Amino acid sequence: MADSAAPAVSEKYEDLVQRLSKVVERLEGGGLSLEESIAAFEEGIRLARAGAAKLEEAERKVEILLEGDRLAPFSGQDK
Repeated sequence: MADSAAPAVSEKYEDLVQRLSKVVERLEGGGLSLEESIAAFEEGIRLARAGAAKLEEAERKVEILLEGDRLAPFSGQDK
């Protein structure tokens, strides 16, 4: 598969998820040749990894933002 199918680094998470959903639909729909199925699967893996990287990046940002606010463990109950 061509490099142009690789997810862009600046692509939004929601766009990655939408593209991944379309790949899954194509795979589940059947009718693809073995080569087309493998190419779609490879694209799906790239999209899933890019989405996971975006989530990890967001999690790191949230952890940094909350770092100074960790005065007490979360109890889960507001009084």
